[in-house]
Amino acid sequence: MSSRGPLASGEWLEVFSRIGDGVRRAVQPITGTEAGRAPLSVGAGGDTTLELDRAAEAVVFAELAGLGERGEKFSVLSEEAGRRDFGAEYPLVLVDPVDGSLNAKQGLPLFGVMLAVLDGPVVEDTYAGLVLNISTGEEWKAIRKQGVWRAGKPLTVMKRSGRDRIELLGLESTPRALKLAQPLVERAAKIRILGSMALSIALTSAGGFDVFCAPIPVRVFDMAASLLLLAEAGGVATTLHGEPLAKVRCDLESRSTLLCAPTRELHTEALNILGTAR
Repeated sequence: MSSRGPLASGEWLEVFSRIGDGVRRAVQPITGTEAGRAPLSVGAGGDTTLELDRAAEAVVFAELAGLGERGEKFSVLSEEAGRRDFGAEYPLVLVDPVDGSLNAKQGLPLFGVMLAVLDGPVVEDTYAGLVLNISTGEEWKAIRKQGVWRAGKPLTVMKRSGRDRIELLGLESTPRALKLAQPLVERAAKIRILGSMALSIALTSAGGFDVFCAPIPVRVFDMAASLLLLAEAGGVATTLHGEPLAKVRCDLESRSTLLCAPTRELHTEALNILGTAR
């Protein structure tokens, strides 16, 4: 494999699809069960690794190790296992084997797999990404400067329903975060808190959410594939203060607040709402 050069973006997405299928088969049977909820250790990202996390990551590394054995050179950074070297610093594969693991642990059917590949250390270096909804099997894929696909078809962004308010606001939230997002909450017709960053941003890229907000800093690592989806769909993502995310490092330490929308118009409106409140 290595004799013909590194994997192209589309080839990485084929690998990611195989991984996603395997993770889905491994995780679905133990979702919401005592076996799946069993705590094992603290992962590299600082969260407690559950059996369902371990099962998912085992699938990921079995596939990636096979690539390495066939001569492909790359590195992997996983929320659970940390960084592993397969012969080269880049490409760098980012893995969140179960994004929304609390949902999976509790048997709530909304959690996914996030896989991205980068040719450098920061957000804008992401050149291919996949988000899989483990419950439904729906795939979201994006390639830098080439487009974004949902369930195998080019993504069509839904138009805004009304201009007098934010119709649907998505939040990544704790009780404290709700207070910080209060100005947006007051201007929203409805609110949804899904519990999966990867899927929430993916849905924003399609116009499912008018605005998605994480008012307390969250790990940028978890967002890499979804931020590429959003960018390729024409959406906008910044911090709550409007600062760009392009140069933020994709590692297990970097965190940021997040404000994203499927159009610049909606993003500007949300920023203005927050700015007026300050």
